[in-house]
Amino acid sequence: MSVELNHTIVHSLDQEKSAHFLADILGLKVGPQLGPFLPVGTANGVTLDFLTVPAESITMQHYAFLISDEEFDAAFARIEEAGIEYFDDPHARRSGRINHYYGGRGLYFMDPSGHAMEIITRPYSNEE
Repeated sequence: MSVELNHTIVHSLDQEKSAHFLADILGLKVGPQLGPFLPVGTANGVTLDFLTVPAESITMQHYAFLISDEEFDAAFARIEEAGIEYFDDPHARRSGRINHYYGGRGLYFMDPSGHAMEIITRPYSNEE
């Protein structure tokens, strides 16, 4: 068997709010509660299992999602409609811009619990 990432736990101030925020932006569905976790599944079978924890237990994490150009257009429209601040760089220095790394498009935005979310249309690669 090859090694695959199956799920990861995302610490949240409010798992309902955070799971629905991400699912709404990416056009995904929030799954049924599994024990204390609220999962959001991706096309490759990986789930982000949101868990409500105290604020002092949250350390900012980065989650990057590879999406198609059409999905990017839809997600970008939802980000703009919601008035969510976005950036073209991971250090949040250039607000209101998208990047064009590796011939694709990408942007960064924060989720309600302070995690850095990224959407990209081309995988990052050292290959030319």
